[in-house]
Amino acid sequence: MPSYHAPLRDLHFVYHELLDADDVLTALPGFEEATPDLVDAILEEAAKLFEQEIQPLNQPGDEEGCRFEDGRVHTPKGFREAYRAYTEGGWPALSLDPAIGGQGLPETIAFMLEEMINSASVSFGLYPGLTRGAVTALQHHASDELKAIYLPKMAAGTWSGTMCLTEPHAGTDLGLLRTRAEPRGDGSYRIDGTKIFITGGEQDLTENIVHLVLARLPDAPPGIRGISLFLVPKRLPDANGEAGEANGVSCGAIEHKMGIRASSTCVINFDDATGFLVGPEHRGVACMFTMMNAERLAIGIQGLGLAEVAYQNAVGYARERRQGRSARGPQDPDHSADPLLVHPDVRRMLLTTRAFTEGGRALAVWTALNIDLSKHHPDPELRQEADDLVALVTPVVKALFSDLGFESTVLCQQVLGGHGYIREWGMEQFVRDARIAQIYEGTNGIQALDLVRRKLFLHDGRLPNRLFDLIEAYMEPRRGDASLQPFLTPLEHALTLLRELTAWLIREGSEDPDELGAAATDYLRIFGLVILAWFWVRMVETALEDHEGRDDAFYRAKILTGHYFLQRILPQIGSLAAAVRSGARLLMEFEEEAF
Repeated sequence: MPSYHAPLRDLHFVYHELLDADDVLTALPGFEEATPDLVDAILEEAAKLFEQEIQPLNQPGDEEGCRFEDGRVHTPKGFREAYRAYTEGGWPALSLDPAIGGQGLPETIAFMLEEMINSASVSFGLYPGLTRGAVTALQHHASDELKAIYLPKMAAGTWSGTMCLTEPHAGTDLGLLRTRAEPRGDGSYRIDGTKIFITGGEQDLTENIVHLVLARLPDAPPGIRGISLFLVPKRLPDANGEAGEANGVSCGAIEHKMGIRASSTCVINFDDATGFLVGPEHRGVACMFTMMNAERLAIGIQGLGLAEVAYQNAVGYARERRQGRSARGPQDPDHSADPLLVHPDVRRMLLTTRAFTEGGRALAVWTALNIDLSKHHPDPELRQEADDLVALVTPVVKALFSDLGFESTVLCQQVLGGHGYIREWGMEQFVRDARIAQIYEGTNGIQALDLVRRKLFLHDGRLPNRLFDLIEAYMEPRRGDASLQPFLTPLEHALTLLRELTAWLIREGSEDPDELGAAATDYLRIFGLVILAWFWVRMVETALEDHEGRDDAFYRAKILTGHYFLQRILPQIGSLAAAVRSGARLLMEFEEEAF
């Protein structure tokens, strides 16, 4: 059975040393109590919960899966008890508004816990994860009356939330959905329709399930502009605000999936169900995107969490497993074979994964820090700048992290050889669980299109230019630092290439929109690798500083991993840029009949 240990040392490095989050966050109104001691205590307690209570359920939960009997879903053995421990510990409310029962701590802390829970068990983490997203949407768009009834229960974790978009005939193209909503005349609506792929749509962990449902009113215009958002509870609240009589909501089936088998993925039927409008009529997609954007970041963190736990187990195996001899001759002559770690290709796979997880962790925490700045900084210009950066990197985090997360789990599975393909070692589960993150909450192709078709053009290119200027402002005063030059030079070249490619893409895409679609996936990978390169240079700089009580092994490993990323992984952007510039013609001139 695989194991997991929360990477607390690296989280401390990113939070306290790299980003100086202590000073940044405690200076914001409402976060004065988020002291270093408190943050470390939270991380340590969370690590105990995820290592000792949640992670041991991951593999048996996958093997048992969810059961669907008589319209009810039963989660695997141990999940209910673990979920109770999770809610009783107050973990769902960590970063939520105190007005609804939250603890009011920074989103940055919640992001670090998000990585841990996904390393421990993606399936388990999906249940509270969707609820947090639903709370975010309701806080922004629901009426005060709905907030008062539903949000405290959801913050406590006794009621959960879902996101109901997809229908059997309508996935990415939401304009095709058919679920109907008709006014009842008393402020509520009758909801009828079927939604599929609903994570946590039915389960036995919570007293009630609050569905956020996209549907059409009778007078709705066609397409995406005619969709509204409704809150539809599984059980209607009674006079005391508790889960009362059953609503017209039922589970028709659960999906039998490649991975995340302990997470219930449901077909949900709405038959004469009572729902309540959230936000303005016909503005449902915009309201739902408040939740969707939060979930896209969370899905990216799934890839990061799985890569981390896969790396830990692959390294443990490579230290112990003896196969062959080093090309330089026996390294351990007292045994008949050397450990796998002597082989360059094994090191390539492990270092590639490590370079992603540590670089991705830095980007993830930085993104969360900007979420906190965008909400709480007293200067409106700085709030806008932070909001722009979060909007820009959201599709990058979702797509890059889930792509690299899957690729990393495959690399780590490869380290184990044949044992990586055998269930008892757990690596094949990481591969299966990682695969879905590239698909749900908007496929990675859709994320790439969001980047090139929307984010590059918004406000005359303000969003990408903010990031490019930020990286340039970091590099400018450091160009004379001889110790940083081996790291800074590759970043300078990469940023120059990205600027040139961005200008080329905007120019070509303005004349032929197919150029944007043809380039999107490769361009997003380039964009993401350049951002990771920026963070690797920053981490190397931090590691090169003088540290009291210095942990030399930790900092030296950081510097070596940064060098590996900048010299071995970052150069991929050259071939990707060539593919982008090859243009759309290579794709579009291929005749349909020839496929």
